[in-house]
Amino acid sequence: MNQYNLHQEITKACDKHKLAIAGADKYFYIRLVANALTLQELFFTIYGNHNAGSTQFLALIENLIIGHKQRSIELQQKDQAKANQGVWFLSNQIAGMSLYVDRFAGDLKGLPTKLAYLKKLGVNFLHLMPVFESPAGESDGGYAVSDFRKVDARFGNMEDLKNVQKNMQEQDMFLMIDIVLNHTSHQHEWAKKAKAGETEYQDYFYMYNDRQIPDQFEHTMPEVFPESAPGSFTYVKECNKWVMTVFHNYQWDLNFTNPAVFNAMLNNILFYANLGVDILRIDAPAFIWKQLGTTSQNLPEAHTLLRLIKQCVHIASPGMAILGEAIVAPKEIMKYFGTEAFTAKECDVAYNATQMAVQWDALATGDTRVMLAAQEDLQQKPLGTTWITYTRCHDDIGLG
Repeated sequence: MNQYNLHQEITKACDKHKLAIAGADKYFYIRLVANALTLQELFFTIYGNHNAGSTQFLALIENLIIGHKQRSIELQQKDQAKANQGVWFLSNQIAGMSLYVDRFAGDLKGLPTKLAYLKKLGVNFLHLMPVFESPAGESDGGYAVSDFRKVDARFGNMEDLKNVQKNMQEQDMFLMIDIVLNHTSHQHEWAKKAKAGETEYQDYFYMYNDRQIPDQFEHTMPEVFPESAPGSFTYVKECNKWVMTVFHNYQWDLNFTNPAVFNAMLNNILFYANLGVDILRIDAPAFIWKQLGTTSQNLPEAHTLLRLIKQCVHIASPGMAILGEAIVAPKEIMKYFGTEAFTAKECDVAYNATQMAVQWDALATGDTRVMLAAQEDLQQKPLGTTWITYTRCHDDIGLG
């Protein structure tokens, strides 16, 4: 649609949800209007040929408005305070720690009692390993999510998580949690409905009646876990179909060629933003777009989707930054910060996996030449983005 029609639709949606565009909702409205054309361009680059593209784009606009309306006054004030700092996550005063809640504090209720200890250590940023519901024995460490909005009972409940965030905010600490965009558990509500034969939800996944298309995909797709989870498709006896399962057979890949899937996952992203999450770690972003005849990794459309997510977050919850967990070669990682017109407008933060590896190499060998040689590539990071320079994380590979 042209610019006039686009703004007409925005005005209609704002009126429907009773936004005070000259009052309390003014800054949201300014961000929405200022970025509307970019939002439309990115969305229709992906979904322009989809039958539901136009309808789902209007749904996207409404989702942003609803996400904004659900954002508390306190979080909106925090957004403004961060904006006043400039690019807040570039601060060299942030020192972080990644932890398993149950192993560190027993559960979420116990975590606030540990914050004073962490502050004493100089830690003011916490990455909580996955705490949302995932089936026992099929959790992949919490990365096979069966409910994106329910805390797993072994960690506590949603009120406990909100209390952790509240306590951290009071102590000027930052919170990072994960969202798994690429897949859900086969026990997720969408997957259960797909198994039951509901076509709408079968379209949320890559599901096929026979092996013809799966075989074509597997001809060029490398196996992620060839020994423990060979192949990239699993037979589902309940509905007599094959479903894409790139990681494990209990993790069903979401079909982002369907704009309804994008909107559904965007709603989860905004839900996390409105919990007060400061940095959202997007797990395995390299895998979110699949295409026959390719490796289905690091494809241009994956970057377009991430840019679209970044635009949406900037509009509805501008204080939340995006980390892309792309553990790929340095020159590939750079692309996740954005390129060309979208430089520094994709992922805000990335793991400095190269530095992690070369610093251990230097420690083991006593030779810093490899580490120093890597710095030229690492310094090409765009202005306005940052590395997380770290020592180890939960799924690093070793030096061999």
